[in-house]
Amino acid sequence: MAALLVERSFIDPRNQVTANGLSNVLNSDVKHLLSDNSTAKVWSAGFLSFALWDARTRELLKMFNIDGQIERLDMLSGQDLVIEDEIKMKIVSGSKKEKMQPSFGFFQRSRNAIMGAADAVRRVASKGGFGDDNRRTEALIITRDGMIWTGCANGSLVQWDGNGNRLQDFHYHSVAVQCLCTFGLRIWVGYASGTVQVLDLEGNLLGGWVAHSSPVIKLAVGAGYVFTLANHGGIRGWNVMSPGPLDNILRSELAGKEFLYTRIENLKILTGTWNVAQGKASQDSLVSWLGSAAGDAGIVVVGLQEVEMGAGVLAMSAAKETVGLEGSSVGQWWLDMVGKTLDEGSTFERVGSRQLAGLLIAMWVRNSLKAHVGDVDAAAVPCGFGRAIGNKGAVGLRIRVYDRVMCFVNCHFAAHLEAVNRRNADFDHVYRTMTFGRPSNFFGAAAAGTSSAAQMLRGANVMGANYSPEGIPELSEADMVIFLGDFNYRLDGISYDEARDFVSQRCFDWLREKDQLRTEMGAGNVFQGMREAVIRFPPTYKFEKHQPGLAGYDSGEKKRVPAWCDRVLYRDSRSAHVSECSLDCPVVSSISQYDACMDVTDSDHKPVRCIFSIDIAKVDESVRRQEFGDIMKSNEEIRYIIDELCKIPETIVSTNNIILQNQDTTILRITNKCGENYALFEIICEGQSIIDEDGQASDHHPRGSYGFPQWLEVTPAAGIIKPDHIAEVSIHLEDFPTVEVFVDGAPQNSWCEDTRDKEAMLVVKVQASYNTNETKNHRIRVRHCCSSQTAQLGTRPNGSGQIQGNLLRRADYQHLSSSYDMVNHLRNLHSP
Repeated sequence: MAALLVERSFIDPRNQVTANGLSNVLNSDVKHLLSDNSTAKVWSAGFLSFALWDARTRELLKMFNIDGQIERLDMLSGQDLVIEDEIKMKIVSGSKKEKMQPSFGFFQRSRNAIMGAADAVRRVASKGGFGDDNRRTEALIITRDGMIWTGCANGSLVQWDGNGNRLQDFHYHSVAVQCLCTFGLRIWVGYASGTVQVLDLEGNLLGGWVAHSSPVIKLAVGAGYVFTLANHGGIRGWNVMSPGPLDNILRSELAGKEFLYTRIENLKILTGTWNVAQGKASQDSLVSWLGSAAGDAGIVVVGLQEVEMGAGVLAMSAAKETVGLEGSSVGQWWLDMVGKTLDEGSTFERVGSRQLAGLLIAMWVRNSLKAHVGDVDAAAVPCGFGRAIGNKGAVGLRIRVYDRVMCFVNCHFAAHLEAVNRRNADFDHVYRTMTFGRPSNFFGAAAAGTSSAAQMLRGANVMGANYSPEGIPELSEADMVIFLGDFNYRLDGISYDEARDFVSQRCFDWLREKDQLRTEMGAGNVFQGMREAVIRFPPTYKFEKHQPGLAGYDSGEKKRVPAWCDRVLYRDSRSAHVSECSLDCPVVSSISQYDACMDVTDSDHKPVRCIFSIDIAKVDESVRRQEFGDIMKSNEEIRYIIDELCKIPETIVSTNNIILQNQDTTILRITNKCGENYALFEIICEGQSIIDEDGQASDHHPRGSYGFPQWLEVTPAAGIIKPDHIAEVSIHLEDFPTVEVFVDGAPQNSWCEDTRDKEAMLVVKVQASYNTNETKNHRIRVRHCCSSQTAQLGTRPNGSGQIQGNLLRRADYQHLSSSYDMVNHLRNLHSP
């Protein structure tokens, strides 16, 4: 309800509006309401349309859709009128209702205008104009320069002028915008991905970072920070000056003290891959493969291929994927069996899994490590039959460990000796298109606490002006990536018998020279930048089922040449210049074991396992915050920059006293005398007084957030003044005739706009672009000299038609911004 009462003057004070009444009218139709005080206009927005209203007359000025196309308004339907009557019956007090009040007329007209435009949008959609509602409006703000900005479900940002003309579109992120916030010369955007971006008022991207592990649902500015509220309840503050000139200095200073707040954590990860050929494994086989190797592992990741195949299975999997479903009873059997092998529940907990047809990946985390793990995401990429079917493809899991992102991808690429290029293309497709979603947070509390405050500085510079999430593979942004699976690369230029001979003699070095994957990686055609441990085990394909030892290689008619189809490859944070674990190189891994379980005979492939020993550079946040605070206090250069950025520009106003009569207009000039910094100004009405017969102001009534009196128009009421420039503000006397009614035998004025002279105290508040705490104020007296006559409405008090009920004086009625305001207001309320 609070969001709907931004402009309190739209609600007649004589009506007691209930939250339920507003909900019945607005909640399902009007999604956003924004008051533009600088132009005295109100924007009401639905998901796919907008209405622009005059804040004073409540007249509908314009109706347009999300493309800015003006729509024709339809008359209220009979059903709408019935709804309006029902609402009025609930909210209008008094035994006799001479005339329905206009406040809900506005809300009802807004509702119907929005619905009319929505109908037009749907008509266009039916003709192919819009495919779905991914362009719906999710957030709405007004910036200091008078522009309106809207955020959409498809991640786009739209700039409008104050008259509802669509100016520019910007698209910096493909995930839905959840909220917008502005202060000074900047706009902050919160996305459903947890990302926050910063734009200038021209729409240029200044920076971005991952603020939370779940959607950012609210943004607010105060005390020099932009605060972000995440869907999981976490709140973080980010300095309004970042990105900016302080970032490089802070980064340099903090890097010099990195050794004080950096902790190195060691982690063992067991990865296993197995093409199970649509079979099921015995418990002994699983223990041989994983049981002993998982002894000191903190994380276990298992990738299976060909869990189940066949046309029916593939068709059912494709159908499930289209409606967001995945998994099967066979896949669940494997999860249960592996979980049993790992002593799931007592020692490990499964934190994520993903199945795509015959591909299955799952992850288990040791219970003692759960506090340091969060943000488990899943992904799937089909590569078979036109990149649509999951007989070939990949499934992946992404996880955050000690605030470092790791991705695990289980793949099954194209088969057959000659299909090298297809396999390369499969990898390229998976790497470029794998996109992780977050269907659930397995460790909500851990996820809320793992992201580092260092992201602000890192993100603000890494995601600079050239940052474009589209086109950057998500896998490339991880600190470590591990690919495992049946890659299907074979041995070239060797016969079956020759390969068998070399295997029996364990001459693996010569066989590796024939390995297609090694050749393609050396040529830079696939798995670019990735590593593999030295292979010291026999080729894992192809075997006769239940035939032990090396004698089990395929001896049938086809006699497929043995090959290392089943592999594990990885990339960590090391580069050609940095190889030691540090915050610049946060994940450094080594392989302690890479082998195949040759004694397992349940499939025509042998299971492979790889154990990683990983060093992770972790930030001790408490120490880092202390060092950060010391730098902010002690560094003279930083203090000087902050003082300069927060210094409020010197401004002067052209007059401190204004007299208006007969619809006069006076120009108030505000001059920014500073030659370097922008000045932000906002004009408010501090209060209104009545001028007595002696010309003295009395009967002062503070106006709080109620806005300007009805007789006074100030345009614009807020803005930005460039260095050495002047802003001109129009101070205009509005012609609002008064209406006199009679209550209990005494003449009363319904809006308290009587004919006595009045004086309003305006305050011009001036701020710096980065200073959210302080203002410099100029006070201006505006006197209204009245000479208008009052009109009469209704009958004299001795008639039977006198109007009943309580009429609050307008100056006594104020905006109630919170429950505390409501309590205080009711405590002091008295009947006239």
